Amino acid sequence: MSQVQPLVQEIVIPDRVKADNPRQSLAAEVAERSGTELNRCYQCRSCGNGCPFVQAMDYTPNQVIRLVQFGLRQEVLTCKTIWVCVGCHTCSSQCPMGIDLAAVMDTLRLMAVEAGVVIGKPNIIDFHEEVLRSLEKYGRAHKLGIMLGYKRQTGRWLKDLDLGLRMLAKRKLDLIPSRVRDANKEIADLFTCYWRESA
Repeated sequence: MSQVQPLVQEIVIPDRVKADNPRQSLAAEVAERSGTELNRCYQCRSCGNGCPFVQAMDYTPNQVIRLVQFGLRQEVLTCKTIWVCVGCHTCSSQCPMGIDLAAVMDTLRLMAVEAGVVIGKPNIIDFHEEVLRSLEKYGRAHKLGIMLGYKRQTGRWLKDLDLGLRMLAKRKLDLIPSRVRDANKEIADLFTCYWRESA
């Protein structure tokens, strides 16, 4: 006679704080580091409904909040969503509870890098670093320079070539970068810590 599995099995809470390991919960850590109270989220989905990149995400922004609330550290730090998010603050501006989701995503990206987890989106750090290089050099993002730098890093020169040509035809890519005047020293100082830590 085969053994019947019990209907109710022991529930495992991944991020439970144990007596011998007083690590704070994932939700408390993210709230502290991001400066936003994410436990106010009541899952209305306004953030995901307004996000222009939600189609490329594996979890919607509100689902990421729920993963954090449940303490699913590995799942949230390895998901694509935190890397697809561009920090446009559309989600934050639409949240009826005033949760700064962009700050939460920034915090989760930083935690993922610190934990050394496998990044959910391959080559995404290369892309983010090209954006930072452009901001450091010109004071603003030069899209064509960012894309060329990213292609140089990854070696995928022909991927998205048709999109790049369409953007050039519609004058969405400036050939010559515009610079912020008289701000070079101030801008360079913003990036000193990042480049030193990532070296």
